Amino acid sequence: MKMTFQKLVIGASMAIGVSALATVPAQAGTLTGATIGGTAANDYSVYDVQGKSTILLDDASKSANVQKVLDGNAANPTGNVELRASSEQANFDFTKNTSLTGQIGGQSITLSSLTSADWFSTASGPSTAYGANNFANTWFSQFYDAAGLAANESTIKLALGLPSITPSSYIRQQAYNAFFGINGFQRSSDPNISYVNQNDTTGDIKIGLAGHLNLKTYYAPLLGTLGNFLKDGFQASEVVKVTYNGKTDFLYSFSATDSGLTNSLGVGADGASHSGNYEVSIKGVVPPAAVPEPSIILGLLGVAGVFVTQRKFKKVSI
Repeated sequence: MKMTFQKLVIGASMAIGVSALATVPAQAGTLTGATIGGTAANDYSVYDVQGKSTILLDDASKSANVQKVLDGNAANPTGNVELRASSEQANFDFTKNTSLTGQIGGQSITLSSLTSADWFSTASGPSTAYGANNFANTWFSQFYDAAGLAANESTIKLALGLPSITPSSYIRQQAYNAFFGINGFQRSSDPNISYVNQNDTTGDIKIGLAGHLNLKTYYAPLLGTLGNFLKDGFQASEVVKVTYNGKTDFLYSFSATDSGLTNSLGVGADGASHSGNYEVSIKGVVPPAAVPEPSIILGLLGVAGVFVTQRKFKKVSI
C-alpha cells in the first residue's frame, strides 16, 4: 500500500513537471537596445499614448522614450517612432535617411526611412520617369490599384475629357506624375514604427507601421481632380527598409486593422493619423531556446527529490 501511494505521488509530480514544460507558451521577443542613427539621425519624432490618443513628445524627452513606445503589439500599440519626420516639409533632402537599430532574438535589425536612391535607382542609373524599372514604379502600380483608380478609369476619362479608347497606361502615367508632383514618394518614406516583435518558435518577425485607417482623407485634398476618384477607405502603409541577417527588404502593406488610437492630442494633432495598424513581417532566425521559468525548474527538482527519497526508503526497508 505504501509503495502504491509513493508511486502515485511520483507519477503526479512528474505529470505536473512535464505539463508545466508542455504548456509554456511561445514567447514573443521584442526589440531591445533601440538606437537612432542614419545620415539624418536627428530627424525623428516619438509619439507616446495618452488614453486613446497618440501624443508627440518634445525634443527633450523623445530620446528617453524610444524604447518604451515600441513595446506594444497589434492589439495594443503603445506609441510609435517616426523616422525622417520632416519628409513633408519644404527643401527636404531626399538623399538622407533616419534609422532605428536594435537587437531581436540575438540578431541585429535595422529599420530605415527610404531615400530617393531606394525609390528611383535602375540598372542604368536613377530615373524618376513613369515606366522605369525601379521600386517607385513597382510600388506605385500596387498603390494605384489599392486606391481604386484602376476600377474608376472610365469615369476618370470622362472627367478629363479623354476619348474612351485612351489606354490605361496613359491614365496611370498621369496619376504617377500627379503623385510625384505632390512629393508622394517622400510622404511614403517616413515610416512610423510602432513595434518589432518575434515569435520565439517560428522566428517570424512582425513590424507594426502606424498610419491612416482611411487614406483617402489624407490624399484627396492633395491630388485635386484625381483625388475625387480615390476609393473611400482605401489603405496603404508607408514603406520601411529593413536590414536583417545580411538581407535588405522594402516592406509595406495595403491592409490595416483599427489601432484603437488617433493622433488627437498635443502639437500637430490631426485626429486621423495612427488610426490604422499595418503589420508587415519577415522570416527571422529562430532565437536560442529560452531558459525554463524558475517555478518549472523547482518543480523538476522536486521530482528528483522524490526519487532520491524513494531510493533511501528502499535501502532502509531491506
